[in-house]
Amino acid sequence: MAELITMPKLGFDMAEGTLVEWVKKVGDAVAEGEVVAIIETDKANVEVASFKAGVLRHILAEAKTSVPVGQPIAVVGGADEAIDLAALGAQKAVPPKKEEKAAPAAPTVAKAGPVVASPVARRMADELGIDLRAVQSSGPEGRIIKRDIEEYLKQREQAPKKAPPPPILIPSALPTDEEYQAVPLTPMRQTIARRMTESKQQAPHFYITMEIDMEAALALRQQLNAILPEESAVSVNDLLIKAAAIALKQFPNINASFAGDEIRIHNRVNIGIAVARKVGLVTTVLQDADKKSLAQIALESRELVARAREGRMKAEEMIGGTLNISNLGMFGVEHFIAIISPPQAAVLAIGAVQQAPIVKDGQLAVGTRMKATISADHRVTDGAEAARFMQAFKAALEQPMQLML
Repeated sequence: MAELITMPKLGFDMAEGTLVEWVKKVGDAVAEGEVVAIIETDKANVEVASFKAGVLRHILAEAKTSVPVGQPIAVVGGADEAIDLAALGAQKAVPPKKEEKAAPAAPTVAKAGPVVASPVARRMADELGIDLRAVQSSGPEGRIIKRDIEEYLKQREQAPKKAPPPPILIPSALPTDEEYQAVPLTPMRQTIARRMTESKQQAPHFYITMEIDMEAALALRQQLNAILPEESAVSVNDLLIKAAAIALKQFPNINASFAGDEIRIHNRVNIGIAVARKVGLVTTVLQDADKKSLAQIALESRELVARAREGRMKAEEMIGGTLNISNLGMFGVEHFIAIISPPQAAVLAIGAVQQAPIVKDGQLAVGTRMKATISADHRVTDGAEAARFMQAFKAALEQPMQLML
């Protein structure tokens, strides 16, 4: 039976995505899980896979077009199957006319009546102070899409401008042109700025830091890596993921998200791993971390991080995270606090594993320590519960045989 492939939702605030290219063409055989298209979001390029085996029978949206979340983009079915697009609830998208592509400049006379715009275009217009009635549309049925806003801005920048009045110069306060370089925000940086600002404004953060003895955990890692193949070698981050999964099973209220008038406690433990890229920070998600062995976590997390750095994440690798881990230990950072990624209830910030002076049995000694800090949303949890979660996280690392169960 034929099935639709739709534009996936890759974040709670994603409203549309752009089809970058079709990897498969109509008539090509498609295996279950095989990549058929590449889409672009504000964060990264993402591979879209087919959920069933068959033949790519119809492409419903052309490359280089923006498509709202949930709208069908393709149909996969049997080679000789009769397919009724109307019965499937699918309609082939009509590409913009050439004249609309060529000249979506802002008209001098605003449109009359209601304006139809995609959620992303409407949000961009609100943030940039643009009157949507002045924007020429190129989307289906006169819909204003993201590309139209971008073209409007380009045309506005190119329009002749009146000479501004001479500025009032205050040499001691104004930098010269040589003292800074203006770098426009990339779409990813715009998304990061908006979401982190919303998080700090809306979620009442509180923070708890614990110092963890990592000597036993590092010894276990050394023993495991001596017998594991290189591609399954366990990193410190893998130990952290497993320890966090164990603690979340004990304190499910931390494995939660805030949703307006309710708190949603998630049944799955999906750990988000923050990955630094040149264009900004992305988060890739390791699903069901509580059900995986350390070796499985090591193998999967290595592949996930590699794909994230190369900007070729799959849709399912970007969504569903229930707790994020941000580790800056590799940069020698001793301690920091992280901002919660909404709608999650918490995030873990991990510092470097370092040798430090300690007092043991009344004697000064050298220990191996790491500082970990939880940022938690006070609408979802409180200090005592978050502290007990951190105790469980600490215990799993200081008694690392728990990581093997």
